[in-house]
Amino acid sequence: MKTFKILSALLSYPTEELIEASREFPEILDREAMVPAHLRSPLDRLIGEIANGEIYDLQERYGLLFDRSKTLALHLFEHVHGESRDRGQAMVDLKTLYENEGFYISANELPDYIPLFLEFLSTQPVEASRELLGQPSHILAALAGRLEQRQSNYRAVFDALVAIASAAPDRTAVDALLTEADADPVDYQALDRAWEEEEVRFGPGAQGQGACGQEGLIAKLRHVRRAVSPTSHQ
Repeated sequence: MKTFKILSALLSYPTEELIEASREFPEILDREAMVPAHLRSPLDRLIGEIANGEIYDLQERYGLLFDRSKTLALHLFEHVHGESRDRGQAMVDLKTLYENEGFYISANELPDYIPLFLEFLSTQPVEASRELLGQPSHILAALAGRLEQRQSNYRAVFDALVAIASAAPDRTAVDALLTEADADPVDYQALDRAWEEEEVRFGPGAQGQGACGQEGLIAKLRHVRRAVSPTSHQ
């Protein structure tokens, strides 16, 4: 489904190519009708901003949101394990599972990068993709909440993803994520403190419990690997 590709593109760093391609997005979204009708207007506003925006303004806005705010990081396992050792192993496992489906990462991105994850979902059967998307749905909902606080139209992408997912987000988990301090992107000292390496802890329950449910995500991916035939990605 191209809908996942479009949502992936909207969360990617703005380029001239994205600006040009975005003019075709509404027609494709209309045709596939995966995004609920009541969410199309805010999503179309974001698409219009990108399609008619000035490249440097778009890039600056994107950077302030996603590159300089830890609570808006576009890496799923950042919200699970932070910088702990468990995150590295989780990414190795996720990359392996991608490759077992014939999906190979050609860009210099980590496997848990959300636009890349959405690219992978676009290669899978729709119901399997919706099931996989449901695993981190509370992270997606928390990101939508953060973006609402900043009055950003990027919220529309995450609202659409939550709506498409087969499982509703756990509100307790969403609320827990939203209680984390959100540093001002222009407060450099606060940003430095927020991005300091987290303490690595050992023992049961020490790392990232109750965040993304990484084990559940990996398990679902293994299930999909057995259930569908391989596809290729260049």
